[in-house]
Amino acid sequence: MTVWELDFYRRPLQDEVGNPLWELLICAPSENFRYTALCPQADASADWLLVQLQQLTDAGRSQPDRIDVFRPQTLNLLETVGKQLGIAIEATRRTPILKRWLEEKARQYPTLAGSTGQAYNPLAIDQPPPVPLSETLWGDRWRFAALPAADLVDAFSDRPLPILDMPESLLPLKLGLASTTLIPGVVIDGGRQAMRLALWLQQAKPVSLSYISGAPDGLILEAGLVDRWILTTFEDAEVATAGQTFEQRKQLSQGLHFLLVQPDDSGMTYSGFWLLKPEA
Repeated sequence: MTVWELDFYRRPLQDEVGNPLWELLICAPSENFRYTALCPQADASADWLLVQLQQLTDAGRSQPDRIDVFRPQTLNLLETVGKQLGIAIEATRRTPILKRWLEEKARQYPTLAGSTGQAYNPLAIDQPPPVPLSETLWGDRWRFAALPAADLVDAFSDRPLPILDMPESLLPLKLGLASTTLIPGVVIDGGRQAMRLALWLQQAKPVSLSYISGAPDGLILEAGLVDRWILTTFEDAEVATAGQTFEQRKQLSQGLHFLLVQPDDSGMTYSGFWLLKPEA
């Protein structure tokens, strides 16, 4: 499968008469392919994007099977183009090659003749405040947990899980983690709601979990491109200590952690498992 990573958004650049510029960046990690084009803001549209992609295929480049997009504004434009060209568009925060390229470009912009001199963060995306998870989805119990890196994949990869999200790029071996590194996680005993919760999570596309101290403390789920959910809140001091340990272990595991949803703690059946890692 050929996958491109794409971003199309305004940059701290302007043309000769001061019009703001947008920039299109496309990369295909598996092909070592990069493409860039500038566009006046007044022309930034799905039609302009369509022409750019058609020009690439007219020039002999094969059309991708999928295009990954991390920016909501880009997604809104590209979804229309994807339908016209028959290309699947994937909304995902995991576009590592593209994001590194954006950071490289951001360091170059101040040296260009068209630079506006504005402060610029190429990965910044406005995020809404977290929304409480519906009580109709929440299970019976939950807890912080941890597994050695050596056991993490074996514990779940061969199990008959209805939902298993274990990207190769997030495997402990790929991240260079020692086999003894404890990978922190959150386990939810969902009871009768287990499968319903797992299906909702699959649709929401979990990215990472964070323990947030406060009054009360909370467990926040980052999902989709910008969504944030309050999974639960609590005031228990023992749970808060476990949450602090969870965050400390995330620092030692390069941010890698997991989420497991199961009907109960028997260890016999599972509903869903996700490997997670914060994304910029």
